[in-house]
Amino acid sequence: GTHLSSSTQVANLLRLFQIPQISYASTSAKLSDKSRYDYFARTVPPDFYQAKAMAEILRFFNWTYVSTVASEGDYGETGIEAFEQEARMRNICIATSEKVGRSMNKKTYDGVVRALLQKPNARVVVLFTRSEDARELLAAAQRANMSFTWVASDGWGALESVVAGSEAVAEGAITIELAAYPIAEFAAYFRNLNPYNNSRNPWFREFWEQKFKCSFHTQDCSRYSLKTGKFEPESKITFVVNAVYAMAHSLHNMHQALCPNATKLCDAMKPVNGKRFYKDFMLNVNFDAPFRPSDPKRVVRFDRYGDGIGRYNIFNYHRMDGRYRYQKVGYWAEGLILNTSLIPWAETSIPVSQCSDPCKKNEIKSMQPGDICCWICIPCQPYEYLLDEFTCMDCGLGYWPNETLNGCYELPQEYIRWKDVWAIGPVTISCLGFISTLFVFGVFMKNNDTPIVKASGRELCYILLTGVLMCYSMTFIFIAKPSTEVCTLRRLGLGTSFAVCYSALLTKTNRIARIFSGVKEGVQRPRFISPASQVVICMALVSCQLIIVIIWLLVETPGTGKETEPHKRYIVTLKCNNRDSNMLISLTYNVLLIVLCTVYAFKTRKCPENFNEAKFIGFTMYT
Repeated sequence: GTHLSSSTQVANLLRLFQIPQISYASTSAKLSDKSRYDYFARTVPPDFYQAKAMAEILRFFNWTYVSTVASEGDYGETGIEAFEQEARMRNICIATSEKVGRSMNKKTYDGVVRALLQKPNARVVVLFTRSEDARELLAAAQRANMSFTWVASDGWGALESVVAGSEAVAEGAITIELAAYPIAEFAAYFRNLNPYNNSRNPWFREFWEQKFKCSFHTQDCSRYSLKTGKFEPESKITFVVNAVYAMAHSLHNMHQALCPNATKLCDAMKPVNGKRFYKDFMLNVNFDAPFRPSDPKRVVRFDRYGDGIGRYNIFNYHRMDGRYRYQKVGYWAEGLILNTSLIPWAETSIPVSQCSDPCKKNEIKSMQPGDICCWICIPCQPYEYLLDEFTCMDCGLGYWPNETLNGCYELPQEYIRWKDVWAIGPVTISCLGFISTLFVFGVFMKNNDTPIVKASGRELCYILLTGVLMCYSMTFIFIAKPSTEVCTLRRLGLGTSFAVCYSALLTKTNRIARIFSGVKEGVQRPRFISPASQVVICMALVSCQLIIVIIWLLVETPGTGKETEPHKRYIVTLKCNNRDSNMLISLTYNVLLIVLCTVYAFKTRKCPENFNEAKFIGFTMYT
């Protein structure tokens, strides 16, 4: 703490004579340097422990962007340097760092507050200051009508003098104080003292005059008493008592080791070897703190640097039952223990002190080089999930981010279902057409041996009706859920069903054209006009289509695939893996059949009435 200057001066003097020293208040980390202070010990921990505790408090509340204020001098500068080192280890950034000193006036403190206000996102201010500097800073904040969330070192601690007159702006502060405990025995002893029974203490009269604001020169101090006045012993009394007992235990242990059978000093302790006493006995002392029964944390000992154990009480300053008070809310000893239920935040929620606002669920942080606290939030694409807080990752085709955006799930595959509106219409029409075709089929079969049916070329009519049935059947195949088998039937059936129809029509028109062409020329009866020949010709034409389809199936193996549109990746369509252009190519042969049918239908347009079906075939081909 602020007792460094006196401790270092005494330590520099005593080391010349190898006399060990135990301090009860000096917390500067510099005193742990054994090359300079090789006979120094203390019952309090060095300041880097409370710097670590303060950094853990910030991390606990996720305060990652803070400002700092330090007192000029070793206590503040060394302490804040240790804090900044601990903060960096926990990814906590410093928005601005200010210093205050004894020579500063009110305007200078007002300037410090204005500098803190320049970083509006840094709502938390870390103080490593002397008590008087903290008091002036609070007063400046009150003049500016601004408040911060203060996190203060033991320079502020739980002192009422720091917050007096500035209670409102100090509300919500979290302060640290060395873990001390009241010693009732000492308090009772001290309250019985007065300048007349404690004349051996030359400073007691001065304390008395200052305490009661009186003067012994006017003889008006004798009427006061510590028993009736308000008196609170200094919190560091604990460490004074521990220091005295540590020295006593060290001497006792040395006496037992060097003079085991003597009740007084033996020759081995005349004179005392200060270096040996310090290293072998003082640094190894270990005892329970006096006047502290049933406390598991009452052990007093030193580490190899002569430092005390790092233990701190954590306080929250807030209004309770109509008045402001310090409330113990936690403890730190190698780790942080906080009871947040005891902290009534002014805004009913934990204050936020971050450089950038937290990103939304679907956003990532874009960090600037070398900056770990400030970022820009960039939204991910709808089809991306968050690999971490800095990376968007594409789910891939057919997948979509889940609700928490920490992974992906497979999208359901879309395809035409039987209950869809787009399926009901074609299925209804196909069913009607299928039934109608079967009806015609039945009529033909019933009148199979009649002259009319025979003259119409019943074999080709049956083939034509079969082709029509195949065409209507293809509707059901194209609506069925795509699979390898369905895709095979689609390729095979689409072109083949049309080929059956057009082959039958082509064979029929070709037969009529050849018959009447032969009649006009007066030649013999044309060849291959018998029913059997017509069926063979028709099947030969259909087989050409089958060969084309089989080759296509071998070149491009049928199967299924998923398809998504670039601007609608949330829709996955289950399709056959063939391209639509290939389907058109497979119909090229049918186009050839249609052209030939049209040619023959045109040639036979003037046939006698009994063969006028060529006209209707021609009309069909034209359309």
